[in-house]
Formats: sequence, structure tokens, C-alpha cells
Amino acid sequence: MVGLGPGAREYLAPRALAALQAAEVIVGYKSYLNFIQDLLADKQVVSSGMKKEVDRARAAVEIAATGKTVAVVSSGDPGIYGMAGIVLELAGESIPVEVIPGITAANAAAAVLGAPLMHDFVVISLSDLLTPWETIIKRLEAAGSGDFVAVLYNPRSQGREAHIETARQVLLRYKHPDTPVGIVRNACRGEQSSIITTLGQMAKEDVDMFTTVIIGNSQTRIIHGRILTPRGYRL
Repeated sequence: MVGLGPGAREYLAPRALAALQAAEVIVGYKSYLNFIQDLLADKQVVSSGMKKEVDRARAAVEIAATGKTVAVVSSGDPGIYGMAGIVLELAGESIPVEVIPGITAANAAAAVLGAPLMHDFVVISLSDLLTPWETIIKRLEAAGSGDFVAVLYNPRSQGREAHIETARQVLLRYKHPDTPVGIVRNACRGEQSSIITTLGQMAKEDVDMFTTVIIGNSQTRIIHGRILTPRGYRL
């Protein structure tokens, strides 16, 4: 299991690069394989589109069972909304699996914005494809009532236009409208863009599946154009 990070080569861990170079077979979502096209020469490549995660994992396990070294790639970190869980479930005890971490969207977006994750935070995906929307709402409520910094993945798609606004309204029950919010699209990859706004004004900003939204806690503030959540040190 190899985490590709945001996609740009400078953010790919050396261990991940070595694993990709050593692999005989590389398995992944076709869009993510575009990040490593130069590493695919002389490799067997197994690719497929969205919603085919189980098929890719099963193919990887079946190939590995023949004795070949297989690298299954995920963008970001394979153990954070990635392929590691499915592969571990299918591989059982007979096939050894190494999980190689990568920079996930929360880390990448936070670095672009400043230091918004210096204190306790939660990561919540707004995709209800595999998780009931009612459960996601409960998690948003818990994040708000616990005064966590909230990182939102998958904030909007064609089938989920209103989810991000619902999430904002839930968090406004607990957070002040002036709470800093950072919105980063394509964090640490090509065509990166970022906006710093507030929870009250966030509805005016456009987001999509390539966007990560970070909403501060009661102590989060904007300093010199960057978002900072204080850890609590006496300065």
C-alpha cells in the first residue's frame, strides 16, 4: 500500500518511491496513476475508475498470491480514506502487506493555510456514498460541541450540492460566525488555490471534490494572513 501524497513528486516519500520502483505490478485508480506515469514503464498496470475500489483490491491480492510484488496506490495516505483497509481485509494472514504513509489532504491544506491544526481536530468526509448522512450529521454535531477544529473532505459533488451548506449550518450552532475557515483546492499539487474566510461567509465560496475545508475552533485566529490555532504555549 503506497501513499502518493498530494501528487507532486517532491511530496512523495522516499520509501514510497522505492516501493513503486521495486514493484512488478502497480494497481490504482486511473487518475492517480497519472501522477506516476514515468514510473510505470516495464510494469504490469491494473487500473480502473471510481467506485471500483473492491475490484482493484481483489485484483491486487490475487496477483500478489502468485508471488509478484504489487504496489496498490492511493492519493494522500492509503490508510486515510484510501485502499489500505480493503486490501488488509481481503489479504488475510497469507499475504504480507506493508502500508507506506503519504501526506494526506488535511496535512497538505493545513500547510498551505498556516498552522490551523495545532490543537485537537477531527476529519469528516461529507460523502454519504458509504456512510449514512444521519451518521455524518452526528459527527458534525460532535465536532461542533467538542470545539474541535474540523477538516471536511469531499465537501461537494454533483450528487451532493447541499451537503457543505448543511454542514456549515450544523457547525454554526456551536461556532461563532467569525470563526476562521480555510478553503484549499488541489493542495500541494498543480493549480493550487486557497481562500481564507469565515464560517459566516463560507457559503459564498465555491468548493468541489478537489477541495479541503478547514474550520477553526474557538481559539483559532488569523495572523499575518495565515490561520493559526494556538497550542497554548505561553509566549
